[in-house]
Amino acid sequence: MTTGFRKSLLRRDVVALAFGAMIGWSWVLLSGEWILRAGAMGAVVAFLIGSVAVMLISLTYAELAAAMPKAGGEHVYVLRALGYGPAFVASWAIMMAYVTVCVFESAALPTALEYLFPDFRLIYLWSVQGEAVYLTMVLVGVAGSVLMTFINFIGIRFAAFLQTLITVLFFLVGLSFIAGVFSYESAFDGPLFVKGGVGVLGVLVMVPALLVGFDVIPQSAEEIKLAPALIGKLLVWSVLLAALWYMGITLAVAWALDGAALHSTDMATADAMAIVWGSQTMGNIMLVAGIGGILTSWNAFVIGGSRILYALAESGMIPAVFAKLHPRFNTPYVSILLIGLLSCISPLFGRTVLVWLVDAGSFAVVIAYIMVTWSFLKLRKIEPGMPRPFRVRHGNWVGGSALLLSCGLFCLYMPGSPAALLWPYEWVMVLAGTILGLVFYFWSRGVGLKIARGPTGQHSQDVS
Repeated sequence: MTTGFRKSLLRRDVVALAFGAMIGWSWVLLSGEWILRAGAMGAVVAFLIGSVAVMLISLTYAELAAAMPKAGGEHVYVLRALGYGPAFVASWAIMMAYVTVCVFESAALPTALEYLFPDFRLIYLWSVQGEAVYLTMVLVGVAGSVLMTFINFIGIRFAAFLQTLITVLFFLVGLSFIAGVFSYESAFDGPLFVKGGVGVLGVLVMVPALLVGFDVIPQSAEEIKLAPALIGKLLVWSVLLAALWYMGITLAVAWALDGAALHSTDMATADAMAIVWGSQTMGNIMLVAGIGGILTSWNAFVIGGSRILYALAESGMIPAVFAKLHPRFNTPYVSILLIGLLSCISPLFGRTVLVWLVDAGSFAVVIAYIMVTWSFLKLRKIEPGMPRPFRVRHGNWVGGSALLLSCGLFCLYMPGSPAALLWPYEWVMVLAGTILGLVFYFWSRGVGLKIARGPTGQHSQDVS
């Protein structure tokens, strides 16, 4: 696959891209939810289990990304190992996960600003599952969508610069919160575990979506100006750093807030920051850091999502228009505009949609993980001589464990599991995305077949 992408991303850009993608808004908004679902240590155990699974999966990605540093990531690996159909399944699943994150952030942005400006809700529109939707909230979400679309439209270099700057700033704020906890007398009075294994599973199902983002590196590998082996190493280290971040924030929030505060707060991490430092201003600074996380995650997934759409179009699996590069900015601008349009829609559903999006996105990304780890094992078998600048030790064990854990995560979302996707809301999101994917798939197969047969119905002789 040949592209017109330019190599412009440096080491700091790659780390900021992956870490900023994985650390979005959830660490500010949902930390209290994790503790209430599983207890402080139960949430940490969930993150530990999920992180080990994702670390093993990331190792398979690291080897494949270093061996095939091409735009499209999962699409390239699965197409080479398993063929056309499986490549579409993996690519469409990861695209659904990426778009889910983007629309999550557009709904989360006005929620964040509401904490800073309590009278922000103006001009009631309607309610979704008991949650009121206001015009001002919708307008902010749409404005954010337009801004992120514009940033990515005009080129990855500018997007990478903003990604690095904002990531450094919110990282420093988070570290100041954790540091402050060490000198604060604990207020936590709840159980360390809630509902045992069921509580742990309730948090574990969110972990794949919370740690999705390291795979943005493979998506943009063709634009990274580094040795392939280093790309693989940075990918794995970014997952470890993000896992430690989530566990550290969870423990710090549990240390700072008692049971009553956890039940009453809408922004647990921001409230915990204010309590630890004895200043609402510090809580507001934490919220601004969370908004920074929204922007970095949003930005990274617009980059990743547009590149996977580009790869799908390059392979003829979706309309070719999505593979167009802007003549001046060298970006897949049609794909970027589509993601921006979808991001403009989610604020219409208010805050209720946020948890649904996290769970539905987690399910989609697990499907992609299954396909990639399977491809990793298949390529180890059928192409043992493939140059692998970053080669995973004990590859069959790592790949087999990653595949088994991915399948285990998949089962958590199925009906009958205590952590199954919520019917009808979360399943409708998954099914709607799947139906759209099937339409594109069969459309592209039909067009490809017509091209191969030629205008008379006979197979063309110059089609390889």
